[in-house]
Amino acid sequence: MNSRMRKLYIFIVVAICYMWAVPAHAQLQDQRRNFAIGVNGGVNLSSVSFQPNIKQTNLIGPEFGITARYISEKYFKMICGIQAEINFSQRGWKELIEDGSNDTYHRTMNYIEIPLLAHLAFGKDKGNGVRFVLNLGPQIGFLIGEKEYKSDPWDPTHRPQGTVEQYGKMAERKFDYGIIGGGGLELRTGIGNFLLEARYYYGLSDFFNNSKKDYFGRSGHAYIGGRITYLFDIVK
Repeated sequence: MNSRMRKLYIFIVVAICYMWAVPAHAQLQDQRRNFAIGVNGGVNLSSVSFQPNIKQTNLIGPEFGITARYISEKYFKMICGIQAEINFSQRGWKELIEDGSNDTYHRTMNYIEIPLLAHLAFGKDKGNGVRFVLNLGPQIGFLIGEKEYKSDPWDPTHRPQGTVEQYGKMAERKFDYGIIGGGGLELRTGIGNFLLEARYYYGLSDFFNNSKKDYFGRSGHAYIGGRITYLFDIVK
């Protein structure tokens, strides 16, 4: 099994486990219904896993979107449900150039992301209070734009031992998929639910072609995100 097929296999396995886990809990536990919608916003600290390696520091970019959450049951002290989102997410990378020059380079890559998450919460079931929440599941994304930022002057030719093939090379694959998960705290109040959460995304796809004839064998996204979400109950 080649590298691309292994990544796709991992993605499919996680997606199947997610789809199996949520209905399985629903069949075993006391039923309750809660549907909430809202908005989210935050920042990503992103980088790209390259092979051959490119030295980087984290690139900071915005993320925001809409969230819908459906909670269907309670399992002992654990509240279970599903959460879907549509987000704008800025990713990319910022290079760490250590050749004595003043060159700087970073690239922003803008995606529409769609995560589909298993949602778990621990704490008070009803009424106001604080819960600990966990979210995990598959995510797909679509590249809608990218831009390079180079210093002026710019002369990469004085880096004979560095990787320069990425300069001017735009993404060859716009579809992205991977696994995302994280946790945080939810504060339930009379005016809505406020969530503070940290997440980690690991991309299983590459945005440059990665066949044996191509220069890059790996070009996958990864980022750590911090976000705030506001949800208000539609059904409770």
